[in-house]
Amino acid sequence: MIHYSEPPVLLRDVIPDLADVRALLERNAPYTPLGGWYAPGADLDAETSTLWFQNDWVHAGLQVEGSERFLFNERVMQAARDFYDAMVIRPHSVYVNLMAAIERHGPAHTDNPRFQGRDRSNTPMWLLRVMFWSDLFDDRGIVQATSIWWMNDVEEGAFRYWPDGPDKPYQEHHGDMANTSLVGDNHGMFHQVGPVGPFDRGTIRVTPRAELAPAEDGRGDWVVMDRGVERYRAPLSDYRVSVLWKADVYPDEAERERQIANPLSMADVVEVFNRDLEARGETLRLSEDRIEEPEVVLQMQEIYPEARPLGAAPSFYEVA
Repeated sequence: MIHYSEPPVLLRDVIPDLADVRALLERNAPYTPLGGWYAPGADLDAETSTLWFQNDWVHAGLQVEGSERFLFNERVMQAARDFYDAMVIRPHSVYVNLMAAIERHGPAHTDNPRFQGRDRSNTPMWLLRVMFWSDLFDDRGIVQATSIWWMNDVEEGAFRYWPDGPDKPYQEHHGDMANTSLVGDNHGMFHQVGPVGPFDRGTIRVTPRAELAPAEDGRGDWVVMDRGVERYRAPLSDYRVSVLWKADVYPDEAERERQIANPLSMADVVEVFNRDLEARGETLRLSEDRIEEPEVVLQMQEIYPEARPLGAAPSFYEVA
């Protein structure tokens, strides 16, 4: 593993032509509500989702046309090389967030880790996180570089982060965020999205079936539709738009080849956990056919809990 302790690097004027990004956003609509490990087992007909929408632009075998302006952005890649003092940066993921009308913070969290042979394409996200927090797989983790790029400035929308560790005060990137990126480590560094306006209607909630896309009436707005009903409408400039970029990091090519030659199987993961569970005196044992059972997930998360950073604000999941 590469060890690091520096705060993220701020880049300005990252994307030369924002019109290209707007066209990319339009081509890849609609966008769907945030889900995944934040909201497992969500009721598709319950209005529990905020107006926080996401889409992958690069993931596994997917790479949408135009995403290369983020995937292979040389300024971001060089900043990652410098941050980690590493020679090999292998970009692998790009995804976009669009947010509006959320009066509470998002969850304070670290991003989902990757391990040799294990990532979100073949491993449940909850399990990846427990692997990380257990410290049992540190020697099999793949260091991740992250860039968060913001397209525009909106009402509020600050980015809170803990570059000195979760037990130290946070910092914020707030104001003059348009066309900036923070490049560093979001897998080891806690961070939290601040409230996003407008706030005159409070936090608007929709079902997981909702979709965000450009309006078809030619007025230039973007509209949230939920089961055939219009729930929210605003110009794209009023949504907080951010794009996340991620890359595997290796000190050199020889180390990359060594790591990819030793992938973890799910059986390996189960064996490592079960040895530790036995050593702890726990009665729980993990098995491949019980990975998704809710009671197993809860027990594992209790045995290997995540930290909570100092000064983290309550999220919209914690406050009704």
